[in-house]
Amino acid sequence: MRLAFLLYKYFPYGGMQRDFRRFVEETQKLGHACRIYYIHWQGDEIPGAQLRRVPVSGRTNHARNERFTDWVQADLAADPVDGVVGFNKMPGLDVYYAADSCYLDKAINERGSWYRRGGRFRHFSAYEAAVFSRNSMTEILLISATEKAKFVHCYKTPESRLHMLPPGISRDRCVGDDAPVRRRAMRQSLSVAEGEHVLLFVGSGFIKKGLDRAIRALAHARQEQPHQVMRLLVVGQDKERRFRRLAKKLGVAEQVQFLGGRDDVADLLLGADVLVHPALDEAAGIVLLEALVAGLPVITTEVCGYAHHIAEARAGMVLRSPFQQGDLDLAVMRSLDGVYRSQRRETGLVYAQLTDLYSMHSTGAKLIEQLVRQKRGVGGV
Repeated sequence: MRLAFLLYKYFPYGGMQRDFRRFVEETQKLGHACRIYYIHWQGDEIPGAQLRRVPVSGRTNHARNERFTDWVQADLAADPVDGVVGFNKMPGLDVYYAADSCYLDKAINERGSWYRRGGRFRHFSAYEAAVFSRNSMTEILLISATEKAKFVHCYKTPESRLHMLPPGISRDRCVGDDAPVRRRAMRQSLSVAEGEHVLLFVGSGFIKKGLDRAIRALAHARQEQPHQVMRLLVVGQDKERRFRRLAKKLGVAEQVQFLGGRDDVADLLLGADVLVHPALDEAAGIVLLEALVAGLPVITTEVCGYAHHIAEARAGMVLRSPFQQGDLDLAVMRSLDGVYRSQRRETGLVYAQLTDLYSMHSTGAKLIEQLVRQKRGVGGV
């Protein structure tokens, strides 16, 4: 079969973008030809895939998105494929991978009525409805039971179109026999002092992932334990200025280290002492499970789709909603206890051995193949 994969923006450090790449690669392994439509692409191309850049722009994101949809639909009319797989919500998809949260739920519960009168709301709600409405024909691959419930509540999406996937952790994230050596090497490369406590924050989209919360928790811990050397490593691509100002205001500018996007997250997970992921909104949170399989204790919020794995594994602390900064402050303080961290590490690694946290992409690729064949009546490869 010939399949088109649609994504507005690809960059190598985003969780959804990494899922995109692995879905394409697994689909190629099944023998299918993959064509990719995109607006912006950063990083290595996917070998064997045909990339088609969509040359559109707009004053607003929603204007750009609508031009993207029009351009792609015109191109597909001239050069058809057997199935269209989207990684952003938009009309005309055969299959959608639901990495994003329910927009309508947030617009209703977190925004004022004035917001729902604007063009931005009209666009994003219409594009979401094109995927999830009762009358849509799009099949949906889901990664979060929490978000599934929100979509069903808002759109009454038929259960028959909703397909839950297991997580898809790469095996190279799993702790191995060389973990102590890699941990020492990473800490040496960052000039981490003996006995220094390293908090790790991973995620592009610093506001949404709660970086300000993590910085405040670091400042509190420094105030409570002034003799304990500690730092916060920040990995991800986003604007740093406001967070640098906050760190300076709280007196921890020297202890917050911005590393940008990194290709060695697996080693950073081994080198850190705790992952801090106090997200405001997170449909899944793949880094939570990457930390779990690396033996790194996790502090996160229950809004994250994968937070239930951390709770079930007893691999760290899951902070209840509504978020309270004091709860995060206490969790970071508790993470200073080496015995506690060792216990969370061991229970997490046992859970990682007994639970399927790895097969999302191969399972999803086979499901895409099956769903497209059913919808289009396509026979063999």
